[in-house]
Amino acid sequence: MKSTQRTPADDGFFMPAEWEPHERCWMQWPSRGDVWGERLPQAHFAYAEVARAISRFEPVSMVCRPRDEAEVRFACGRGIEVVPIEIDDSWARDSGPVFLIDGKGSAAGVHWRFNAWGNAYQGFENDARVGGAVLERLGMRRYDGPMILEGGSICTDGYGTLLTTEECLFNENRNPELTRQQIEERLALYLGIRRIVWLDQGLEDDETGGHVDMVACFAGPGRVLLHMPEDRSDPNFMRMRENRLRLEAARDAGGKKLEVIELPQPKHQFRRGDGRRLTTSYVNFYIANGGIVMPGFDDPHDEAAARIVAEIFPDREVVQVPALDIAAGGGVIHCITQQQPKGRAVK
Repeated sequence: MKSTQRTPADDGFFMPAEWEPHERCWMQWPSRGDVWGERLPQAHFAYAEVARAISRFEPVSMVCRPRDEAEVRFACGRGIEVVPIEIDDSWARDSGPVFLIDGKGSAAGVHWRFNAWGNAYQGFENDARVGGAVLERLGMRRYDGPMILEGGSICTDGYGTLLTTEECLFNENRNPELTRQQIEERLALYLGIRRIVWLDQGLEDDETGGHVDMVACFAGPGRVLLHMPEDRSDPNFMRMRENRLRLEAARDAGGKKLEVIELPQPKHQFRRGDGRRLTTSYVNFYIANGGIVMPGFDDPHDEAAARIVAEIFPDREVVQVPALDIAAGGGVIHCITQQQPKGRAVK
């Protein structure tokens, strides 16, 4: 499917909220040895468990390297569609397309530029193409986003308001040639954004460089969930306090103040081999049709976090899935999923 020179704004398309109805969920099978090492089998099991949990609520398509197809079919089971496309890594939120709707029943997608989180890894050529390959498979109109952008770095309420962090989008390893105004213009034209709420930083030791989907997310119009440590001496406490202050001072695109609801930071802080802490956050959940699939970390705060999410989404069933084996690779459940909203593919 050829890309178009027009922008989504030209054609009335915008990025909907994640709680809007979905056609399906897209995932990518773990495959990069230098990320997972000897824990690759555990990652496979964890991804398959997430896929099966989501498939209770909506269809799931798992992209995998063609040589892994038989293994993936066996691991995931008959309820998961397996889509053989060459990939390098397993983070569908960041390398997959960002889907759009026009509010009239049609859907399209943006294929953003991708450089593996600021060249954190070498050999990302397949992941830089996978978003376009998915759109081509769907027969869906493709808009080429004119900047490097990962899906985990943004969150929208579907009404023109977007959350992101300055740490990530202003990082010189992404788009050093772009000014703040130019970045804002691209988000407006390609995602239908009218107001950006700029948070400050992401979590300490997050190798994505501050993705917002570990920090905060919209949980309904005018309502934001925020990751917040209890321990005031934790390095993340000052980061999140600043983010809370910015949220409290902000207005959404409709001029409404934002309600901020805190989710606790997991109490246990597991460490990588190099001493950096694992990036773990209850904010990093997937909203499915009728359900929430959220991470559990074998942590004293698991139950409390699930209870808060259930109160925020009373019309959805909350399913908590063990996620430490996913966190070992650098993300959690939202990072490995990408929702495709309901809509007829337009060419």
